[in-house]
Amino acid sequence: MADRKVRAVAQAGSYGTEFAWAGSVPTFVTFERGLDAPQTDHRAGVLTERFPYEKLEAWRDWDLARQEAPLALLATSRVLYDPTGHYSRIQRTLWNLSDAQRAAHRADLLGAAGAALDEARAAHTGPGHGVQEQLLALADARQLALNLLYPALLTHLHLWPEFEIRLPHAWRASAGLRFPKAVYRLESLYCFGGEDEARRVLLATRGLGLLDQERRARAAFQAGYYDGAVRYLRDETARTHRDDLRRWLNLTPARREKLGTLLGVTRAPLGPAALKVTQELLEAVREGE
Repeated sequence: MADRKVRAVAQAGSYGTEFAWAGSVPTFVTFERGLDAPQTDHRAGVLTERFPYEKLEAWRDWDLARQEAPLALLATSRVLYDPTGHYSRIQRTLWNLSDAQRAAHRADLLGAAGAALDEARAAHTGPGHGVQEQLLALADARQLALNLLYPALLTHLHLWPEFEIRLPHAWRASAGLRFPKAVYRLESLYCFGGEDEARRVLLATRGLGLLDQERRARAAFQAGYYDGAVRYLRDETARTHRDDLRRWLNLTPARREKLGTLLGVTRAPLGPAALKVTQELLEAVREGE
């Protein structure tokens, strides 16, 4: 900040709040001069999400922000340094959206989810598709449910999601009582099994290059966030081992067993069944159920 390169700073996540826990990671959001594109830095246990200074001005406009800004990150962060006042103005905009604006944002998210579902059906279902496509369909179903449909659900409550490792516990607390059908279908994609399932999933990480993910998930397990550990490892496995899913039949039996445990393939809906659950989730979100 001394050389005026950093023009706004905020802290995000649960670290430093009353909701902090052993796995909370110090997370900062900065807007800086001289950046051409967003960057993510993770050094010395501190995560920094860096954005170009120009976005600090541009994202004051809701129509532009809804298209390109990390809305939840901006809305839920805590401003520490904001000499221009632009960051605070962005937050006021996000927390004071009208019913019509929230409905339009929800429609955008539902539209994107519907298009992603159509793409997943075309890519992963139909004649000639096998085990690989069933697994890829499950991975895609979880991704769009988490990144599009869950945020869309929260628009009914005028809340913004925080994508922490404890997320299943957060969505139950924020939306579980109000929207039981949607939350039930969201959880059915992940097939949580409490402490026993979390222990099985943690053991399966060995030998798969998931050291950092295993470390974070173990912290959640030790704190009692069993479903959080499972959700995190299911999604991280699908993200980091997508090539393994594509060549499933060429993997060794031992590797297939570990990946299958991490993904929960003996518990979760696969292929068309996973996409059907996601379609039902989309409809529940649209209806506010």
